[in-house]
Amino acid sequence: MNAIEVSHLTRKFNKFSAVDDISFYVPEGEIFGLLGPNGAGKTTTIRILCGVLLPSAGSVQVLGFDVARHPEEVKRRIGYMSQKFSLYNDLSPLENINFYASIYGVPRKERAARVKELLEMADLKGHERQSTGSLSGAWRQRLALACAIVHRPAMIFLDEATAGVDPISRREFWDLIYQLAGQGVSVLATTHYMDEADYCNTIGMMYQGQMVALASPERLKAELPGALFQIECDRPVDALALLESLPVEKQVAPHGAQIHLTLQDAADAAPARAALEGAGIQLRMWEPVDPSLEDVFINMVTRWQAGNADRRLANNRRDA
Repeated sequence: MNAIEVSHLTRKFNKFSAVDDISFYVPEGEIFGLLGPNGAGKTTTIRILCGVLLPSAGSVQVLGFDVARHPEEVKRRIGYMSQKFSLYNDLSPLENINFYASIYGVPRKERAARVKELLEMADLKGHERQSTGSLSGAWRQRLALACAIVHRPAMIFLDEATAGVDPISRREFWDLIYQLAGQGVSVLATTHYMDEADYCNTIGMMYQGQMVALASPERLKAELPGALFQIECDRPVDALALLESLPVEKQVAPHGAQIHLTLQDAADAAPARAALEGAGIQLRMWEPVDPSLEDVFINMVTRWQAGNADRRLANNRRDA
């Protein structure tokens, strides 16, 4: 059974399509990631799934309920956590969890045991009576997760929930998410951190309201066309411009202090390298590498943009 089923979902704000005809599903107990830059439509999608916004078109079911017809039934059965943790800083962790337990209707006779269980899960034992406002960002993050799942929801939504947290704390947070998924909880997470998408069973890459890719991280990386090379040199700005000007099918993108060059034909690698060396650019590294999800996303967006440009050109020719 699927925890989420989305079919041809569209959400318009006046004439602007924030979400444009997307479809996907999330099996029970799996972690699904929505990946994309700010403005891609991720948060609008998650707000519709949570029953906060109505779709303009298409159908959306969460835990067997149509979100347009039964939004309150959906809200009662899900947990939600965003990058802006909804915590009360003047309350202690113990008081915060107890407050949310009452809001979500956790029976009084079950609360003490549930609160204790969540404090241990969040590694907050010994800090349960400390002011929440004095906690570190990582502890506040784990406390926010505890509050979001206090009522044992079958589905949790994480909307940029790890934004602003250091990499080690982010990894520890995802360890908690894995534990929940192992218990059968379904998870949908939005993120713009490419490395986080590797934690998901399936990812949907969104760009300008559309789903440009939908598969497992491993499959997306394996199916990236062409050959990828990692380049390090003394004049990266000049190297980027020169590689962009080469008359071959390729994608070029800065990758930290390095350059990632994807060539559709690996035979073009030798001429590309020769062009850099001929321009007096000193190469410190030139080696083939496995693609990251960032490489995949850049490739998908570039192809999406090219396809849209071709469609606009064809429409202009028909209108002429």
